[in-house]
Order: sequence, then C-alpha cells, then structure tokens
Amino acid sequence: MAAGRVLLSLDDTIDMEKIEEQFSNLHIVKRSSEPKEPTYLLDIDTSKTVKEEKGSLVAVLCSNGSIRIYNKETLNILREFNGYPGLLNGVKFANSCDSVYSASTDGTVKCWDARLASEKPVQLFKGYTSNVFISFDINCNDHVICAGTEKVDDDALLVFWDARINSQGLSTSRDPLGTYSETHSDDITQVRFHPSNPNMVVSGSTDGLVNVFDINVDNEEDALVTTCNSVSSVSCIGWSGKDYKQIYCMTHDEGFCWWDLNHLETDEPITRLNIQDVREIVNVKEGNLDYLIGGLYHEKMDKLFVIGGTNTGRIHLMNCTTSGLTHVTTLQGGHAATVRSFYWNTQDDSLLTGGEDAQLLLWKPGTVEKMFTKKDSMKIASSVHQRVRVHSTDSYRRRKKQ
Repeated sequence: MAAGRVLLSLDDTIDMEKIEEQFSNLHIVKRSSEPKEPTYLLDIDTSKTVKEEKGSLVAVLCSNGSIRIYNKETLNILREFNGYPGLLNGVKFANSCDSVYSASTDGTVKCWDARLASEKPVQLFKGYTSNVFISFDINCNDHVICAGTEKVDDDALLVFWDARINSQGLSTSRDPLGTYSETHSDDITQVRFHPSNPNMVVSGSTDGLVNVFDINVDNEEDALVTTCNSVSSVSCIGWSGKDYKQIYCMTHDEGFCWWDLNHLETDEPITRLNIQDVREIVNVKEGNLDYLIGGLYHEKMDKLFVIGGTNTGRIHLMNCTTSGLTHVTTLQGGHAATVRSFYWNTQDDSLLTGGEDAQLLLWKPGTVEKMFTKKDSMKIASSVHQRVRVHSTDSYRRRKKQ
C-alpha cells in the first residue's frame, strides 16, 4: 500500500511538472486590435466546428452588452452583435455549427449565425412575461437551451426551450417548453449542462445552492438529483472528473467547493473540498491572489485546475486536490488590469484571456514572444459597474489589515 501511494505521488509530481512547464511556456502571440469602444471582456467561447479555409471563431461578451466575433488566429474583429433592447449575459457557441447564443435581460435568449454580417438574430427564444435572463447554456447535442432568471416577485426560474431547427418551417421565434420554479429562492447566476450527457444540468444561485437535475425526468421534484450548498452567492460552476461526475463551484467572495456525485449512492461524503476564502489559504509564489476567474478540468491529465488573478493582470494557475489548492505557476506581462475571462484549449494548449483593460490575448506554447506594449489600465464609466456583478476589487491582504 505504501509503495502504491509513493508511486501515485511520483505520478502527480510528474504531471505537475508537465503542466507547470506547459503553462509557463505560454507566450502572447496576438493581441486584439483596439476597439472603437473599450469595454471589459467578460466571457469567451470558441467555435467547435473547424473550417480550415475560414479558421476558428472566437465570441466575446463585452460589458457594453454586445458580443464581438473575432478570427481566432488574427484576433481581428469580424462583426459585432447587440442585444438591444436588453443587455446580454454569457456567450456560447453551438456544438455542431457556428451559431452563437446569449441570454438577454429583455426576456429572450438570442441566436446569431456567427459567419453572417446580419445583426438580426436567426432565432429568438422567448421567455415568460417579466423574465430577466442572467445565465444560460445549451446542451451537448444542441437540442435544449436552459436559462436562469433574476428573482422577480419571489420567483427565480429555470426556463427551457427546444433548440432544434424545425425543417418544416423556420420560425425565428420559440416559446418555452416549461420551467423549474421550486428549487432556487434568488437570482440564478449560473447554468451548465453536462459535457456529454444531454439530460444533466447544474444550476447555481445567489441563494448559495447548487442544484443538479436530470431533465429527462417528468417533473421538477423528481428531476432534482441533489442539492449542494456553497453557503455563499455562486459566481461560477462546472463539471469535472472522469465521466464528469464531479461538480465545482466558486463564489462571489472567492470561496471554492468541490463535490463528487459518485458518492450519492454510498456512505462516502460527497464534499471533496470546501474553502470559504481561497485568498486566505493559497500560498502564491509571486505576489498575491485577489480573485478567482474560473476552473478547468484537464481530461488528458484527469486533473482539475483553478484559475485566479491579481488586480494588476497576473494570472495564477492552481492545482485542485482533496488536500486543497496548490499554486502551480503564474502568467504575467499580458494584462494591465483584472482578468475577467479565459478559454483554455487543451487540444493545442492555447489560451485566450480577456480583461478589464479591454484586451483579448492569445497565448501559445513555445512561441517566441513578439514585442507588444502593455496597455495601461482603463477607467470605464460607472454604468459598467452597475451592469456587471463584480468581485471585490480590494485585495484580500489589504482588506485584512483594515
């Protein structure tokens, strides 16, 4: 038994050295061109379909309520979609085509063809009266969309639509299939479908609850597989582990939770890790940790990583185990302000990052860094801060001294 533990430890060390080398070897190969209107870059997704002659697309959610479409290799802006009269929340490409989706505060989920210049959505998924959508996702076979609402009149809803294209008649407007209304008591800030099971979805809310559903089951009560409690407002959720049977959660006060759904039918506790404030316990080799950005499950390594950063633009990579979070390495020299979004492609180990300095950066391994001037931090009108649910801008250490 002891030898087995030593061998596992050696394997873990080798994996950590490998991922540290990969991450440390990332260099900036492209910066996005200066946009007409500087904005925070809040969310990033890339097209899943690869068209060699046209290249991959990147969709970025901006704090002015628009979505910008970029060419991934050049980072040139190709077109921009606006959510008017609502503000957009989240951005996601379909899995089988170049449709791009976003939820809107006007009570709709909008879908555009990312390769068409037309600003008009090709599909409009309408909610019920008074719905204000602040989160959404589309499942892995592109059949179902689910969106979460702000709490209005004591109701916080998960609303579902059939996203399949009707070959008989291409109506641009869709009504909902139905809702879940009993499981959250406050704003639903996160919705994430399972990466390979189209019927499994997890939702997170400012009520602290993280709910897992099997939507193949007829009613909401029976569809609820389990409820996990983060005891704080949920800012980010995701799936991890072999067959994606684990879920993780980050909170607006920089907490982190990790649960194992494999243990639901056993006597083992489902909580793998629960950290009230990551800034208190993570020892960062270079500087400090001010906030969490998101998580990434690395399939090849079967490891969960947590991404955090500093208010000056450094990006920290942390390894997640049941023993805690361990700082692996840091990327610096890219952003000049808080980093709000990232997309890590584990196939080619490239990384896209977006920040409050209005920059979209493409990092790639082993490439000689070109000479770029680091942009100064931006100051954006206070209306942006009203629009965006931000993390604390003060570092943990400064607040602790007060």
